[in-house]
Amino acid sequence: MRYHRWLLGVALLTACGPRVEATVIEAMPDGDVVAEGQKLYEKYCKLCHAEAGRGYASDNANQLANPEFLSTASDAFLMLAVDQGHPGTPMGAYGESFGGPLSHVDERKLVLYLRSLQTKPTAKLVTGAAQGDVARGATIFQEQCSSCHGDKAQGASAVSLNNPVFLLSASDGYLRYAIEHGRTGTPMPAFQGEFVPQTIEDVTSFLRSLARNVESAPRGEVPPSFENAVIHPSGPDPNFPALREGRFLPAAVVKEALEKGAKMVLLDARPTSEWLNSHIPGALPVPYYDPDRMTAKLPRDGTWILAYCGCPHAASGHVVDTLRGQGFPRTAVIDEGVFEWVRRGYPITYGRAQPLGAPP
Repeated sequence: MRYHRWLLGVALLTACGPRVEATVIEAMPDGDVVAEGQKLYEKYCKLCHAEAGRGYASDNANQLANPEFLSTASDAFLMLAVDQGHPGTPMGAYGESFGGPLSHVDERKLVLYLRSLQTKPTAKLVTGAAQGDVARGATIFQEQCSSCHGDKAQGASAVSLNNPVFLLSASDGYLRYAIEHGRTGTPMPAFQGEFVPQTIEDVTSFLRSLARNVESAPRGEVPPSFENAVIHPSGPDPNFPALREGRFLPAAVVKEALEKGAKMVLLDARPTSEWLNSHIPGALPVPYYDPDRMTAKLPRDGTWILAYCGCPHAASGHVVDTLRGQGFPRTAVIDEGVFEWVRRGYPITYGRAQPLGAPP
């Protein structure tokens, strides 16, 4: 059996680009490293990205085991996505320095597991900056890509392409290859036969034009205890209407109840890093991957307990199912999720470290 003392390349986001720092995973068999990475994947990633990286378990989370993706995504690209997430999307930061649960060693084990799913040889990407016309590329993007990726490349049924962390770690060669070869087994087609090479350069240049310098710093806040979990503890019962499908409450109904001073508990089911960035006022961080720790401390007097996430239902639904399994019947999911809550201008609390691209 082969043993390795694994060198860890840690991708850290800086205003000038990702920086790689080195640390070490203790010597262990190759298979053990991958197996540990798989356990981490199943705990933290499977909910959205599905078993073995098949994707689309929730919120159109991309197919991590896709052969074109893994053959072009560098380890630094994967590490940065895990460590710092894609702010403004359901993909949160899982690095412990950002309030997440994973050490850099854990992140590397997770990346090694993802790398074990790779079935195609690493692609040789074209190097150098794209030499295209941004305006022409923007026009082609609107015509060919916006229906899936959003009119501003913010993501719709397909992934966000204007995300600053994504564009900081994705080379022009990576973007070119994705446009040319698509993603097998997904709605993303290969445009190699449809676009002439200059058109591919134009679209790549347009996507690159969306990049911006960003700063990101670890979150310093300490999440509160459960002692003050109840919002408006002396307030009236919210008297909510019947839940849609027995589990969903509209965001507007929740906002109105909060404005009337109704008694309730709000749980943020996203990674704690996302709660540290922004959350509904009064909400407590209860990540979907660690819900059991809360059940002994939440009120069992019939107080309504509502969960929300960004998916908008997967993580919050998992928390609600856990609560119901532990004997909390008056539970519900905020139907539209936190991104729609923010879009509507409902009250939100921002942390000291703003999510990238978030309002001040």
